[in-house]
Amino acid sequence: MPNSNDPKFPVHVDRNHLPEPEWDFPNADIKVFAKDSTPDFPPMKEAREGAPNILLVLLDDVGFGWPSVNGGLVRMPVAERLAKNGLFYNQFHTTALCSPTRAAMLTGRNHHTVATGVIQEMATGYPGYCGIIPKSCATFAEMLKHAGYSSAWFGKNHNVPDNLTSPAGPFDNWPTYQGFDYFYGFISGETDQFYPSLLRNTTPVEPPKRPEEGYHLTKDLAEECIGWIRQQKAIAPDRPFCAYFSTGAAHAPHQPPLDWRGKNKGRFDMGWDEYRKVVHQQQLDAGIIPAGTKLTERPEQIPSWDSHPKDQQELFAVQAENYADFLEHTDFAVGQVIDAIEAMGDLDNTLVIYILGDNGSSGEGSLVGTPNEIMSLNGRQPSIEEAIGFKDRWGLPGTSPHYAVGWAWAGDTPFQWTKQVASHFGGTRNSMIVSWPAKIKEGGVIRSQFHHVIDLMPTLMEVAGIREAKEVNGYVQKPIEGVSFAYTFDQANADAPSKRKLQYFEMLGNRAIYADGWIASCRHGRLPWETAGSYNFADDKWELYDITTDFSQAVDLADQHPEKVDFLKSVFISEATKYNVLPIDDRFSERLDVTLRPSYFHGRKQVTFYPGMTRLPEGSGPRLIGIPFTLTVPVDIPDGGAEGVLFALGGDAAGFSLFLWEGKARFHYNFFGMKRTDVISPEALSAGKHEIVVTFLPESEEAGCPAKVGLSIDGTVVAGGVVDEQVPQRCGTECIDVGMDCISPVCVDYEDRGLFPFTGTIERVTFDFADVKEPTGMERLKLATAMD
Repeated sequence: MPNSNDPKFPVHVDRNHLPEPEWDFPNADIKVFAKDSTPDFPPMKEAREGAPNILLVLLDDVGFGWPSVNGGLVRMPVAERLAKNGLFYNQFHTTALCSPTRAAMLTGRNHHTVATGVIQEMATGYPGYCGIIPKSCATFAEMLKHAGYSSAWFGKNHNVPDNLTSPAGPFDNWPTYQGFDYFYGFISGETDQFYPSLLRNTTPVEPPKRPEEGYHLTKDLAEECIGWIRQQKAIAPDRPFCAYFSTGAAHAPHQPPLDWRGKNKGRFDMGWDEYRKVVHQQQLDAGIIPAGTKLTERPEQIPSWDSHPKDQQELFAVQAENYADFLEHTDFAVGQVIDAIEAMGDLDNTLVIYILGDNGSSGEGSLVGTPNEIMSLNGRQPSIEEAIGFKDRWGLPGTSPHYAVGWAWAGDTPFQWTKQVASHFGGTRNSMIVSWPAKIKEGGVIRSQFHHVIDLMPTLMEVAGIREAKEVNGYVQKPIEGVSFAYTFDQANADAPSKRKLQYFEMLGNRAIYADGWIASCRHGRLPWETAGSYNFADDKWELYDITTDFSQAVDLADQHPEKVDFLKSVFISEATKYNVLPIDDRFSERLDVTLRPSYFHGRKQVTFYPGMTRLPEGSGPRLIGIPFTLTVPVDIPDGGAEGVLFALGGDAAGFSLFLWEGKARFHYNFFGMKRTDVISPEALSAGKHEIVVTFLPESEEAGCPAKVGLSIDGTVVAGGVVDEQVPQRCGTECIDVGMDCISPVCVDYEDRGLFPFTGTIERVTFDFADVKEPTGMERLKLATAMD
């Protein structure tokens, strides 16, 4: 650690309070004339001698049992290569959900301490859950910046409050305001791999190519990351960099690049039960898990593979093949970044930390898998017939697929349960690989110390020679709650006791407490694929495991040691109180309602947008789902007619769009790609000024209920229809657009038209939410005729 005697850190520089005081030119000798004076230029900020470059890789939704380096069947040669030349950690832990894991990793504090007890889209008004990372918890990037590093973030950011993602900001929760010099990626839990919601710093941008031109998000992120690293080293070769490479993969939608499809055909025909047996044995043979580790039993709530008929098994095999294609390509992209660093001659002094998942495998795809994960997250699960109908298109543009729960369980071999279930290692244990050739001389060895994602920040600070600051940017800092695992880099400490002795876990009511080799676990009632509903906490049952001898939590000892259970339960309550875990809340999709969080739009009876307003994220816009509204668009049609989008919400996953098609006004409602409703004017609009009005009237306040749609031109109702099933909560991760349809198309008819901009003139787009009534004449309109 640097100290006041270190010549690189002069005594007048205050490293406890960041940023340091402005340079006061202590050695300047200022006379009347420059020729008689002595200058004292402020020095360039320098990292300590030998400080490594840092490449931090975090994959998404990858369970312990998928990667080949863990004994799984998904081939990941880059991870294997790094592990062969470095350290493999088999007792590294996450929080069981993405935003919380990422917030904890960024700050070195527990996820509830940094207000991220759940994903941003479900934030509630409590200290541990509001989704706003406190300024008293500076990120590792902020600390590295003040220590002479450049830093950039590529890929997924799921840590900006959902209601603060618009072009109006404020931006103080965005990466470039939290210590990162550069950001290129997306802000949400997921995004389409072919049509991503991209940002460069704080500005929305369109992808450089379309899917038919070979575009894929993971490819794009790797190219951007490589380009940034090369630029940094070309300009300042002696300054270390920190590149945070955070892929959207392998989170749903499971969409491999088109040229990677089919590489795993036939490799998962054995099914999830047999998969677990095969992988468990490979894990034992490779020493990835200790000898004697038991394979945990399949939960009774997950059907066996053999209980499904052949046509369903064929669908399920395709789901796993598609996911494997996706994950294998992701590892390949990570390899491209590493190869680029090596080609520049900088790999030897680059600390590579490769975390294989921010939680366990996701069970959010329903018991049969889903062609549209956004639909499942809305609480609407597909039927097996609906899912089979997409088998031949699984993973292609226009689908948003996720595999069946059986594969999530298999992907967490040898552990119980899946993502969300913070009580068990199936939700929280992810492997980690560390490579640093200049300092870590061992290769192909396992480290088994118990560590947690909050331990990453203090580790980076230790290797970079940074002391913990008391104050950053004027805010007194909360103590870092993680402990460095850099001691494990030393071969002499290969079998040293873990420096982490205590760790709580909690997610959506699932909870656990680890203490000195024991873990008390309580899985709450709601299952990971049940995205709505609450359960009685009084029905919860605690389990107890001695993980010094039971690596996989296979043998429940609660009945043998009830006093130990009671003690650990009390420890959990103590930790929960200390770290803002209370109040514990098990709701899921119920919390997706945008009106539960502050907004610039809440309470407004009328909202008007103007041309040029595009890429407004749904979570930061007005609520347009499940409520009555009147949409009014005055337009001017040029001679020869017009076409294009007037207004759009969402994209190919779900949404609605008002556009001109063959000159006719057309309202299109996309219910998760499963059902589509069109209301179209019978005649094309003539040249000149017109007023197009859409009236949307749900039958009730029940989520997903049918709704009537009326279309009027210049005050006359010309068409009507019925949306027989509405989107219950959210259309996904896309945007609100005026004058075009950014990202992916709501309506497949114009998917080959790009953004399909309107070729006439839009005066404004106005939504009225008060006293919406069925337009006069609507009741006399023959809906069947209109639909024709």
